[in-house]
Amino acid sequence: MRCRLCDSEHLTSVLDLGATPPCEKFLAQDELDLPEATYPLHLRLCADCLLLQIPALITPAETFTEYAYFSSYSDSWVRHAKTFVAQAIERLKLDADSFVVEVASNDGYLLRHVVAAGIDCLGIEPSVNVGDAARAAGVPTETAFLDEDTAAKVRSAHRPANLVVANNVYAHVPDLRGFTRSLRALLADDGWLSIEVHHALNLLRLGQFDTIYHEHFQYYTVHSAQRALATAGLSIVDVELLDTHGGSLRLWARPEEVGATPSDRVADVLRLEQDAGLHQEAGYTQLRPRTEAVRHDLLRFLLDQRAAGKRVVGYGAPGKGNTLLNYCGIRTDLLEYTVDRNPYKHGRYTPGTRIPIHAPERIDQDRPDVVLVLPWNLEAEITEQLRHIGTWGAELVYPLPTLHRADLTSAEPTGHNGVNTTHNSEMTGRGAR
Repeated sequence: MRCRLCDSEHLTSVLDLGATPPCEKFLAQDELDLPEATYPLHLRLCADCLLLQIPALITPAETFTEYAYFSSYSDSWVRHAKTFVAQAIERLKLDADSFVVEVASNDGYLLRHVVAAGIDCLGIEPSVNVGDAARAAGVPTETAFLDEDTAAKVRSAHRPANLVVANNVYAHVPDLRGFTRSLRALLADDGWLSIEVHHALNLLRLGQFDTIYHEHFQYYTVHSAQRALATAGLSIVDVELLDTHGGSLRLWARPEEVGATPSDRVADVLRLEQDAGLHQEAGYTQLRPRTEAVRHDLLRFLLDQRAAGKRVVGYGAPGKGNTLLNYCGIRTDLLEYTVDRNPYKHGRYTPGTRIPIHAPERIDQDRPDVVLVLPWNLEAEITEQLRHIGTWGAELVYPLPTLHRADLTSAEPTGHNGVNTTHNSEMTGRGAR
C-alpha cells in the first residue's frame, strides 16, 4: 500500500478492526443464506504526510450506484443544510446571477434551499435512486461520479461555479488527487469551495472508531487537508468547527491565485491539533486503547442486561453502527433488532451481524427495557424523538464517546458530539477517555 496523497510507502498501523462487510450492504431476506464478502478494515497513517487512510478495497461504484442513505431523514441535518445555505448566500453575496454546485448532493437535502432562494444550481450525485428523489423534489441533478471529465462537462454545459459544496464526500474518494483537481475545475477563479468532513481530532481524542468504514478512504486534520487541497492549487482560508457527525470541520478554500490570507481560526485549529499530538506520528497511538475500552464497556453492559432478563433493541441503522456491531461481535442475542426512519432499510438486515431492521413504530409496540442508539452523533435529535420511552421505564443508551444513559426528564439533553463536549456520568464509573 502506498499513500494516496504523497505516494509514500511509510505507512504505519493505527487500528485494525478486522474484516467486515461494506457498511451499507444491507441484506434482503433472500440473501441471508448466501455468502457475504468481507474486507479488511485497517487504519494506517502515512509517516510522511500524516494522512490517515485505509486501503481502497472496494470501489465507489460498488457502494454508491444504489445507496441506502437518504440525508433528508435526519431533521437536524436538513436544518444544518438550511442554515449553511442562508449563511453562504450572505457571506458570498450569492444572487440570481450566481451558480452553485454540490458534489454528492444525495436527495437534494441542501440544494432545495438554494432552489428556494432563486439561485441557479446543480447537484452531482452518483446514486441513481437518491438522485431520482432529488429530481422529484425539483433539484437539478446529474447522475455521475465527479471526476475530471465530469467536471469539464459541467463547466462547459453551465459555467464555472461561484460556490462548490462538498459535504461528507472528501473522505469517500480513493483517487484523492484526481478528485481534488476535479473540484478545482468546477470552480471559478474567484470562487469558493466549502468542504465538510469528520475531524480526525475527534476520531483520535474521543475514540470514534465507528466512523471508520470502507466508504471512508481517508480521515482529515486541517494539517492533512491543507496538503491534499494544495495538490490542485487550492488554499484553506477559513475553518469552522461543527458538532455534526460527532465533530466535523467546515473548510473554506479558494484558488491559490486569489491570494486570500487564512483567518485566525485556521491557525487556532492547527494549534489544537498540534497540542493533541496529531502533527507527529506518536499522537495517533491513542486510538487503539480507547477503541478497545468502548468495546469492553459496551459488551459488559449488554451481557449484564441479558443476565438481568432485559430486552434490548437498537435505534438507527447507520453505516457507522455496522462498524460498531461487527467489531464488537454483537448479534441478536444481545440486540434483538434495530429500527430506522428510512423505509429503504425496513425488512432488511445489518451486514455481517444479521440484525433485523424495522420501522420506528416497533419500539412503541414492544416497549423494550433498553434502546441502544447507533447514530450516537445525533444525540440531541434522537433523545427528543424517544423521550417518551421513559414513560414505561425504558432507558435510552448511547455507546460513544463513552457509554452513557440519556436524561429523559431534561428538556434539553446534554450532547456528546464535539471536542468541547461535557459528558454525563459514565455508566462504567470511569472518567472520560
